[in-house]
Amino acid sequence: MKYIPFFGCMMTTKYPQFEAAVRKSVSHVGMELVDVEGFTCCPDPIYFQARDKIEWYTIAARNISLAEDLGHDIITTCSGCTATLSEVNLVLKEDESLRKEVNDRLKEIGREFKGSINVRHAITVLRDDIGVDKVAQSVKYPLNDLKVAVHYGCHLLKPSRVMRVDDPDRPQILDALIKATGAVPVHHDLTLLCCGKACMDDSIPDRMVMDILDTIQEKGVECMGLICPTCFDSFDVKQLILERKYNKSYSIPIIYYFQLLGLAQGYKPQEVGLHLHKIKPDPILKGLELVA
Repeated sequence: MKYIPFFGCMMTTKYPQFEAAVRKSVSHVGMELVDVEGFTCCPDPIYFQARDKIEWYTIAARNISLAEDLGHDIITTCSGCTATLSEVNLVLKEDESLRKEVNDRLKEIGREFKGSINVRHAITVLRDDIGVDKVAQSVKYPLNDLKVAVHYGCHLLKPSRVMRVDDPDRPQILDALIKATGAVPVHHDLTLLCCGKACMDDSIPDRMVMDILDTIQEKGVECMGLICPTCFDSFDVKQLILERKYNKSYSIPIIYYFQLLGLAQGYKPQEVGLHLHKIKPDPILKGLELVA
């Protein structure tokens, strides 16, 4: 099973440990990643789209066209990248006049959007192509009794017609994949709340993040599990910022799903980059050492 990975800009430049975790863990479930040279930023699904939508379409279509040359589906590992590329891929397939306008622009650089492939988030490939059971079979050291607060974020699920990942109001995909590692997914009152990253007023995302972290603490979990590097940005280093700004004390490790999977498959914490996080998951790592 061959797929073209689109890691985006934040993951490759700011959180390369996530890319490393993806590459390591998917190799154990039969996924072959075929890299393409020349990808740019997706581009950003919020600010860039709001500024110049036709340019947003064109840049995303160029990225998709590079993958079309090889004929394999794109898999994304960032919810924002998924949102942009999935929407552009769907809309340009449906809207002939818009597709022509975009292709007229792409013609200047010798590219063309054909609409011949699909764009999917990597976790949907694990569920739909690989199967949750096979993911579980790749686990060597189950993360037994590790309580993981589930955070879906907003871009992964909505708009559901575009994303086609799961029921946006009652999602189960992350829960199932976390269970496959042996860990225990834990929902809380604000499981589906946005991290607030796109808000222009700092006080709004601060409040949203604190609300989420407060509800997580009440559940007595060991960490938060998520699938978006932008959300990770909001919850990891932000805990240190909130402590200084509001005298709030948090110490909740934030872990990207493929890091959890890599740990369960037998990779050392350093191999999946947990030592690079601002909130160190030391209690979790000691437990894993005992299991190993």
